[in-house]
Amino acid sequence: MRPLLSTVILVLAMVLSACADPAQGRYGADLYGVTCARCHGANLQGGIGPAIGPGSNAAAGLSDEQIRGVIEIGPGAMPSFRRLDDDQIDSLVAYLRERQGR
Repeated sequence: MRPLLSTVILVLAMVLSACADPAQGRYGADLYGVTCARCHGANLQGGIGPAIGPGSNAAAGLSDEQIRGVIEIGPGAMPSFRRLDDDQIDSLVAYLRERQGR
C-alpha cells in the first residue's frame, strides 16, 4: 500500500506544480513575454490582438491609468489580467511606454 500512496502523492505534486501561474514573480519584458506576447506579438507587432508597439495607435491617446484599466479589465476579446498585482501591472505599463518610445 505504501508504494501506491507514494506514487499518488508524487503524481499529485507534479499536477499541482504544472498549474502554477507563469506570471508569478515576473515583471516588465519577462512578464510581457508570458502574458501578452501570445496575442500582441513578441515585438508588440500584433497578431491575434492589435499592435501595441512603436508606431501603433493602440495606446497613443491613452493615459497610463487607462492602460492599467485595459490590462485589468480586458475589454472586448482581451482577457482580464486582474490576477497580476499592482507592481506587475505598473511594470507592464512602463515596458509598453519604453518600447513605444515615450
